[in-house]
Amino acid sequence: MTSLDSSPSPTAWRALLALAVVFVMLASGGWTALQQHGEHGTARERALSAWEKGRVGDRRLPDPGSSPGRLAAFFDSLGAAQRVRLADSYPLVVGNLNGAPLTLRYRANRLAVLQARDAERERTDDDRLSAEGRHQATRRLHRFQSLAGAGRQLLAFDPTGNGRAAEVFGDLGGAERVSVVVPGVDTNLLTFERTERHYTAPVGMAESLYGAERAAAPGTRTAVIAWADYTAPSGIGMDAAIGKLASDGAVRLNALTAALPGDSRVSLICHSYGSVVCGIAARRLPARVTDVAVAGSPGMRVESVGQLNTHARVWAMRDQDDWIQILPYLDVGGLGHGADPVTPDFGARVLSARGAVGHGGYFEPGTESLENFADIGVGSYRNTSCADTGDACRSGIHGDEVI
Repeated sequence: MTSLDSSPSPTAWRALLALAVVFVMLASGGWTALQQHGEHGTARERALSAWEKGRVGDRRLPDPGSSPGRLAAFFDSLGAAQRVRLADSYPLVVGNLNGAPLTLRYRANRLAVLQARDAERERTDDDRLSAEGRHQATRRLHRFQSLAGAGRQLLAFDPTGNGRAAEVFGDLGGAERVSVVVPGVDTNLLTFERTERHYTAPVGMAESLYGAERAAAPGTRTAVIAWADYTAPSGIGMDAAIGKLASDGAVRLNALTAALPGDSRVSLICHSYGSVVCGIAARRLPARVTDVAVAGSPGMRVESVGQLNTHARVWAMRDQDDWIQILPYLDVGGLGHGADPVTPDFGARVLSARGAVGHGGYFEPGTESLENFADIGVGSYRNTSCADTGDACRSGIHGDEVI
């Protein structure tokens, strides 16, 4: 209890700030946001229903939720023409199957995007749409037209609701090193890429990182995935303050990392609420995931690196004017995401973010934040720059893992 003539303790201030944040979230529609993520798109439902009834000869098609190994074995048992026929008949299913051949997924997702584009074009001509509805339909149409561009490698695509997608830069099947960019709040199909503020969107983040990795290690075969294949919170509301969507996203992220082809080493590059997803996923990551790097993190749902129960190295950074630092780093009854990852007590390897500006500036070319991400992605740990003037963030890393 605090007397009227004394200042509240730091703990009390943090609790009061947390309550204030809750009230702001509720005032901005946080409760209703909880009810907006249970949608099942009609096209997706129809595709899954048709797949369930489908056959290859006299064989039933496998459960889409089967393990990547089982799905890979199924496709390996088919002829080339049979595989293509399945992709063309069930694009919304095949394009999202962990374990299906990469080129088949790319083909299926391109066809699914073209079908979504055509459906959206019809919606824009519907006289029953309100002005706002037509505006949104037009925006979606433009997004689908862009995603259907030549040379794009979509690893996942689902136009349901706000939508989900994942795109590959580089040769994922032949890569020695793979980086997965996990974005945060307000990630959906409409924000998957941007013309303005290009490097704040998943596609721009991944493109920038891919270019930086190639510059950092020209002789290393790299690939980067812009992974927006989970339902992210919409705005800074209640969804962003709790872990439900992050938990669901972690399941999908673990499934992705377990199904990646080849034997490449994998790094997770997690921004903002994406770091919450990565924190929850950490304990179930396969051994090939060697590094988890977070930037602008509101927390990883734990109080220390040790509580992540992961074999991967954990890195953290935050630029000095990132607004995320004003949020209360705590966990009260499931509200909040735990300790601040850049504090010494957390135990992460704290990197420099020099040059980054604001919450969305970490992937801007020329910043130390981007260069650090790239060095981690290619395994060039000795070239990383620490937040302090020493080399504490690189301590204990040696041997053939340093290029």
